[in-house]
Amino acid sequence: MINYKTARKFGSLEFLSKQVVEGFITGLHQSPFHGFSVEFAEHRLYNSGESVKHLDWKLFARTDKLFIKRYEEETNLRCHIFLDSSSSMMFPVDQPYNKFTFSVDAAAALIFLMRKQRDAFGLSIFSDALDFYSPAKSSLTHQRFLLSNLERILENQRKSFKNKKTNIAKMLNALASKIYKRSLVFIFSDFMAIDNPEDFANSIKHLRHHLHEIIVFDVSHHNLENQLNLKNKYYNVVDVETGESIKMHPKQIKEKYITERNSIKSKIHNLLKQQKVDLISADIEIGFDQILLEYLLKRKKIY
Repeated sequence: MINYKTARKFGSLEFLSKQVVEGFITGLHQSPFHGFSVEFAEHRLYNSGESVKHLDWKLFARTDKLFIKRYEEETNLRCHIFLDSSSSMMFPVDQPYNKFTFSVDAAAALIFLMRKQRDAFGLSIFSDALDFYSPAKSSLTHQRFLLSNLERILENQRKSFKNKKTNIAKMLNALASKIYKRSLVFIFSDFMAIDNPEDFANSIKHLRHHLHEIIVFDVSHHNLENQLNLKNKYYNVVDVETGESIKMHPKQIKEKYITERNSIKSKIHNLLKQQKVDLISADIEIGFDQILLEYLLKRKKIY
């Protein structure tokens, strides 16, 4: 199994995404999902009445079924990936791999897999403003353009990430106004800055109004962030979005912290459920298989 944290040190984001997707496909064929449709669309079934110009007769000889050869410009589905780049996404700040790095790598793997499926893919990165936006396209040139920008933005984020706040509801409403055609939307965020979950739910409703299908990933370092499993010592805790700090011991707040965090996540989950959208946990220590599988499952459901 690929160690994605190590792999990213030795190659480009394009190399990493290729390795992640190929490892995922191999694992998928060996799992209970064996037979899942990941024979990546070099062909599609022939529909009665279509031109026979692009029929694959060699494949017909082997399978006794009629298939049309697919070409580069054919697009099945439009997909958009939204990444939260606020300061809290750089946690753990003292470790080389954090929530934003994970989200960038997940986005790169999704883009690689989407292109294999002949889907169009767009990318948006936001904090309290729209840092980057690109509409959905399906070409290899577009894939490389997005991956190069992901690498650039990640490098800039490492150099200067403090005091970047976000208003996720406002940004999702703005993005909903940019995407008119029905699409599959992925949202990566840690949801640390949601003061009013109802506003966030309304922004999801805005997206759903345009008939978009939505997958929401709650990105976290589960062990450190959700369970607060820290060393038995005092910490100087700094809010990277505001700069405020306080000295405390994890034992002083652990029980209340976990209760409050679970309560907020539960409220967000229930509000999303009303919109027929699931909130899916994405632990940065686990990897990308669940994220890629969610895409394939949702894609299969749509088609």
